[in-house]
Amino acid sequence: MEIVAPVSEKSRVNVIDVLRGVALLGILAMNIPGFAMPNYFSEAFQNDPSKFNFWLNGFITIVMEGKMRAMFGMLFGAGILLFVSSKEQGGKPVHGLFYRRMFWLLLFGLIHSHLILWIGEILYLYAVCGMIVYLFRNVNPKYLAMALPVVALIDFGSGTLFYQNIREKRIAYVAAKKAESEKRTLTPAQSQALSEWRQLEKTMIPNREDVKVNTAKMKSDYGTVAGYLRPIAFKVQTVFLPLEIWDSVALMFLGMALFKWGFFTGSWSRESYWKLIGFGYALGLPLVTYSFYHGYLNDSTLEANLARMERVPVEWVGLIYPFQRILLVMAHASALILLYQSGFAKDLFRRLEAVGRMAFSNYIMHSFICTLFFFGYGLNYYATLDFYQLYYVVVSIWILQLIVSPIWLEHFYFGPLEWVWRSLTYWQMQPMRR
Repeated sequence: MEIVAPVSEKSRVNVIDVLRGVALLGILAMNIPGFAMPNYFSEAFQNDPSKFNFWLNGFITIVMEGKMRAMFGMLFGAGILLFVSSKEQGGKPVHGLFYRRMFWLLLFGLIHSHLILWIGEILYLYAVCGMIVYLFRNVNPKYLAMALPVVALIDFGSGTLFYQNIREKRIAYVAAKKAESEKRTLTPAQSQALSEWRQLEKTMIPNREDVKVNTAKMKSDYGTVAGYLRPIAFKVQTVFLPLEIWDSVALMFLGMALFKWGFFTGSWSRESYWKLIGFGYALGLPLVTYSFYHGYLNDSTLEANLARMERVPVEWVGLIYPFQRILLVMAHASALILLYQSGFAKDLFRRLEAVGRMAFSNYIMHSFICTLFFFGYGLNYYATLDFYQLYYVVVSIWILQLIVSPIWLEHFYFGPLEWVWRSLTYWQMQPMRR
């Protein structure tokens, strides 16, 4: 009798592992300020072109921000098809297996956010989205791809409603504060407005004094850090989840479509990849550059953002984000596929492939290293390094994982957490040592 088992090494698509490795390392570059920097850290440089940090932030925003997570989400969608295809073709049961796989991923996500204390983690979100996306795995790829702009508009609409709700509370708060400053007796509605805005400050939009308090908490012991971060993580995983899932679901749909079309397997012609590179960069770069310039003009400080919120009911510039991101991530992926196929930098791509094959273990390693390096119960470098100095840490972790991952895979079939996940999914100990 055939045993339901993980994808064999011969069945792996190496270029997908390479892309996953690049996306994973890129995600660390985006996440590192969340581990290390206090609220509103970028105010010191985001509007000062005379500072190196301004240009570093601009480069990261234009080239990487959102694109690495988008690539990771798309590859997750492709991974769903890789997981189920061989089992479905062999007539093997797959539904229960897949949902068990997602259940364990969801549990790992909860551990990641509530024990390791990284509130920016994506495993929980991807598990929830994976359970939804799986139901659409047999849909024609053109319809999956068409869902992307539709979902982007829905995402923008829901985000706008959320923004307008906060804006209404802000306007009510400003009116109540004005009445208070004029020594007028506050109405029950005005008292409620003050209370509601204070709750927003505690959870989403800290004021200047809150920033000092939050920074002190992050530089304290494990219990204090956990007491500060866990409620935020819980709110993201519950209250904000309906807002969060749209974007990831759309990216996974696109990933499944691109896998079915052969994009991720390198099956397209070189001319097609080159056309996508030209189209993606020609349209995407001007859009994202304009978006960055708009932020430069309007988002200088917390106070400027709040004043703009009071004036502007809909941030239409937000519509640029989902489209420039897809244009650029498709161009990035196409360029990487062509480089991989050309044989350029073979050793580097071999290492990136290993990083991608161990993406789960390497992703959690990011959090272990960064929380212990930056948080108060570790080396306590939180709110200590300059922005550009964070990328010394990033590059060090990149080098570590590019060295260790291929060495590990020379001796073992899976990364350590990949092995645990597979063994739990198949409810059977998987072979580990080569």
